[in-house]
Amino acid sequence: MANVRKKHGIDFKAKVALAAVREDCTVAELSSRYGVHASQIHAWKKTVIDGVGSLFGKGKGGASDAAAAEEARLAKLYEKIGELTVERDFFRKRSGP
Repeated sequence: MANVRKKHGIDFKAKVALAAVREDCTVAELSSRYGVHASQIHAWKKTVIDGVGSLFGKGKGGASDAAAAEEARLAKLYEKIGELTVERDFFRKRSGP
């Protein structure tokens, strides 16, 4: 019988991660209470702690600045993919069938 992976929603992840950040109980207790592996709770907690700094970033567009930077990075990558595809096709034609 195949194992089925659980897909947790954003709200559930946030609830568990905030409970871990509060440290009212141990990660093992949280793990048994919510049915999530302890390492997963640690990962969600780390994500919350690392992401808190962006809430207090300069200006109101902290998240939009990150999105714009990501969009620019993706544009460069797509440009490079197109360039490499053209080169590959060119050399394939030159080398024959």
